[in-house]
Amino acid sequence: MKVAIMYFSSQHKNTKKLLDALKETYDVTLFDVTDVKDVELSDYDIIGLASGTYFGNYSKKLLEFAKMHLPQKKKVFLINTYGALRAIQKDVKKIIADKQCELIGYFGCRGYDTYGILKYVGGIAKGHPNQKDIENVKNFLKNIINK
Repeated sequence: MKVAIMYFSSQHKNTKKLLDALKETYDVTLFDVTDVKDVELSDYDIIGLASGTYFGNYSKKLLEFAKMHLPQKKKVFLINTYGALRAIQKDVKKIIADKQCELIGYFGCRGYDTYGILKYVGGIAKGHPNQKDIENVKNFLKNIINK
């Protein structure tokens, strides 16, 4: 089973921490949407879209990349890190639907957040993602692969 994950992770690299743990355990290919200009994903069986939460949504860079590069009729899963509130999934789900893909799962966990006014109070969700979050995301991917 070939698995690719397109991702955007900035500021504290919360999402990247989860993905690095997945890569240590599973044979997954990671594509940082800020480094990859063109990518062929049609050979992958399952594709993940992963992002931190930015102004309540998935990263605009990830969404634009997915619009251009997500192949038609693929199995897709979502991974999201957030300070307080999970990202609104309306935009990413529309892309998945427009590409006639099947959404097969979602994983979300808190991530350290010091954006805006939060930096003045030392941030929120310090220490996240933590080891429990990492174990949970590994179990999530295991279940996705074994479906």
